[in-house]
Amino acid sequence: MAEKIDQIDRAILRVLQKDASLSQRDLAERVGLSQNACWRRLKALRDSGLIRGETLRLDPQALGLGLTVFMMIRTKHHGKEWLDLFRREVSAITNVIDFFRIAGDYDYMLKVVARDMNDFDRVYQRLIEKVELDTVTSCITMEAIVNGRDLPV
Repeated sequence: MAEKIDQIDRAILRVLQKDASLSQRDLAERVGLSQNACWRRLKALRDSGLIRGETLRLDPQALGLGLTVFMMIRTKHHGKEWLDLFRREVSAITNVIDFFRIAGDYDYMLKVVARDMNDFDRVYQRLIEKVELDTVTSCITMEAIVNGRDLPV
Protein backbone atom coordinates (compact mmCIF):
# COMPACT_ATOMS: atom_id res chain seq x y z
CA MET A 1 0.00 0.00 0.00
CA ALA A 2 2.86 2.44 0.74
CA GLU A 3 3.70 2.76 -2.94
CA LYS A 4 0.06 3.65 -3.74
CA ILE A 5 -0.28 6.63 -1.41
CA ASP A 6 0.33 10.10 -2.76
CA GLN A 7 1.52 13.33 -1.17
CA ILE A 8 -1.97 14.25 0.05
CA ASP A 9 -2.33 10.86 1.79
CA ARG A 10 1.12 11.39 3.32
CA ALA A 11 0.07 14.85 4.51
CA ILE A 12 -3.04 13.35 6.13
CA LEU A 13 -0.90 10.74 7.90
CA ARG A 14 1.64 13.34 9.11
CA VAL A 15 -1.09 15.60 10.50
CA LEU A 16 -2.91 12.72 12.22
CA GLN A 17 0.31 11.44 13.82
CA LYS A 18 0.68 14.83 15.47
CA ASP A 19 -2.97 15.09 16.54
CA ALA A 20 -5.47 12.30 15.85
CA SER A 21 -8.17 14.19 17.74
CA LEU A 22 -8.66 16.76 14.97
CA SER A 23 -12.13 17.08 13.56
CA GLN A 24 -12.54 16.04 9.96
CA ARG A 25 -13.13 19.68 9.05
CA ASP A 26 -9.83 20.76 10.64
CA LEU A 27 -7.95 17.87 9.04
CA ALA A 28 -9.39 18.73 5.61
CA GLU A 29 -8.36 22.38 6.03
CA ARG A 30 -4.81 21.46 7.06
CA VAL A 31 -4.27 19.24 4.02
CA GLY A 32 -6.15 21.45 1.54
CA LEU A 33 -9.11 19.19 0.73
CA SER A 34 -12.88 19.41 0.92
CA GLN A 35 -14.39 17.49 3.85
CA ASN A 36 -15.86 14.85 1.51
CA ALA A 37 -12.58 14.27 -0.31
CA CYS A 38 -10.72 14.08 3.00
CA TRP A 39 -13.27 11.61 4.40
CA ARG A 40 -12.89 9.34 1.32
CA ARG A 41 -9.10 9.34 1.59
CA LEU A 42 -9.22 8.74 5.35
CA LYS A 43 -11.63 5.83 4.85
CA ALA A 44 -9.34 4.33 2.18
CA LEU A 45 -6.30 4.66 4.49
CA ARG A 46 -8.20 2.92 7.30
CA ASP A 47 -9.60 0.21 5.00
CA SER A 48 -6.11 -0.52 3.66
CA GLY A 49 -4.75 -1.07 7.19
CA LEU A 50 -2.30 1.83 7.03
CA ILE A 51 -4.21 3.45 9.90
CA ARG A 52 -4.66 0.80 12.57
CA GLY A 53 -6.35 2.89 15.23
CA GLU A 54 -6.11 6.11 17.18
CA THR A 55 -4.38 6.50 20.51
CA LEU A 56 -3.04 9.23 22.70
CA ARG A 57 0.34 9.61 24.32
CA LEU A 58 0.53 9.69 28.09
CA ASP A 59 3.32 11.20 30.16
CA PRO A 60 4.95 8.30 32.07
CA GLN A 61 6.48 10.69 34.63
CA ALA A 62 3.10 12.23 35.41
CA LEU A 63 1.71 8.71 35.94
CA GLY A 64 4.50 7.85 38.36
CA LEU A 65 6.29 5.59 35.87
CA GLY A 66 9.65 7.35 35.97
CA LEU A 67 11.86 4.33 35.32
CA THR A 68 12.32 2.92 31.81
CA VAL A 69 14.32 -0.28 31.38
CA PHE A 70 15.33 -2.20 28.28
CA MET A 71 15.63 -5.90 29.04
CA MET A 72 17.76 -7.99 26.69
CA ILE A 73 16.93 -11.69 26.93
CA ARG A 74 18.77 -14.74 25.65
CA THR A 75 17.20 -18.18 25.74
CA LYS A 76 18.25 -21.73 24.98
CA HIS A 77 14.70 -22.59 23.94
CA HIS A 78 13.38 -21.88 20.47
CA GLY A 79 10.52 -24.36 20.17
CA LYS A 80 6.92 -23.38 19.54
CA GLU A 81 5.66 -24.48 22.97
CA TRP A 82 8.26 -22.42 24.85
CA LEU A 83 7.76 -19.44 22.54
CA ASP A 84 3.98 -19.53 23.01
CA LEU A 85 4.43 -19.57 26.80
CA PHE A 86 7.01 -16.77 26.68
CA ARG A 87 4.87 -14.55 24.46
CA ARG A 88 1.82 -15.16 26.64
CA GLU A 89 3.65 -14.41 29.90
CA VAL A 90 5.42 -11.30 28.62
CA SER A 91 2.22 -9.98 27.03
CA ALA A 92 0.42 -10.37 30.37
CA ILE A 93 2.84 -7.98 32.11
CA THR A 94 1.33 -4.53 31.63
CA ASN A 95 4.63 -2.81 32.48
CA VAL A 96 6.07 -4.25 29.24
CA ILE A 97 5.13 -1.64 26.65
CA ASP A 98 7.24 -2.93 23.72
CA PHE A 99 8.35 -6.49 22.98
CA PHE A 100 10.62 -7.51 20.09
CA ARG A 101 12.30 -10.65 18.77
CA ILE A 102 15.73 -9.48 17.66
CA ALA A 103 18.87 -10.66 15.86
CA GLY A 104 22.32 -10.51 17.40
CA ASP A 105 23.69 -11.57 20.78
CA TYR A 106 20.24 -11.60 22.38
CA ASP A 107 16.95 -13.12 21.25
CA TYR A 108 14.38 -10.66 22.68
CA MET A 109 14.18 -7.06 23.83
CA LEU A 110 11.53 -5.68 26.15
CA LYS A 111 10.84 -2.06 26.99
CA VAL A 112 9.54 -1.87 30.55
CA VAL A 113 8.18 1.11 32.46
CA ALA A 114 8.06 1.05 36.24
CA ARG A 115 7.56 3.34 39.21
CA ASP A 116 11.04 2.64 40.61
CA MET A 117 13.67 -0.09 40.92
CA ASN A 118 11.53 -2.14 43.33
CA ASP A 119 8.63 -2.05 40.89
CA PHE A 120 10.93 -3.13 38.06
CA ASP A 121 12.30 -5.95 40.23
CA ARG A 122 8.74 -7.25 40.68
CA VAL A 123 8.40 -7.37 36.88
CA TYR A 124 11.75 -9.16 36.58
CA GLN A 125 10.89 -11.68 39.32
CA ARG A 126 7.51 -12.39 37.77
CA LEU A 127 9.11 -13.07 34.41
CA ILE A 128 11.85 -15.41 35.63
CA GLU A 129 9.34 -17.24 37.82
CA LYS A 130 7.10 -18.02 34.85
CA VAL A 131 9.61 -18.72 32.04
CA GLU A 132 13.04 -20.34 31.91
CA LEU A 133 15.57 -17.86 30.51
CA ASP A 134 19.30 -18.18 29.87
CA THR A 135 20.54 -14.60 30.26
CA VAL A 136 18.83 -11.34 31.13
CA THR A 137 20.64 -8.01 30.87
CA SER A 138 18.84 -4.82 31.83
CA CYS A 139 19.73 -1.33 30.65
CA ILE A 140 18.35 1.44 32.85
CA THR A 141 17.62 4.64 30.94
CA MET A 142 18.77 7.95 32.33
CA GLU A 143 17.07 10.26 29.84
CA ALA A 144 14.72 9.86 26.89
CA ILE A 145 16.28 12.00 24.18
CA VAL A 146 13.98 10.89 21.35
CA ASN A 147 11.00 8.73 22.30
CA GLY A 148 7.72 7.91 20.58
CA ARG A 149 8.72 9.69 17.39
CA ASP A 150 6.22 9.81 14.53
CA LEU A 151 6.90 7.50 11.59
CA PRO A 152 8.56 9.21 8.62
CA VAL A 153 5.72 9.47 6.10
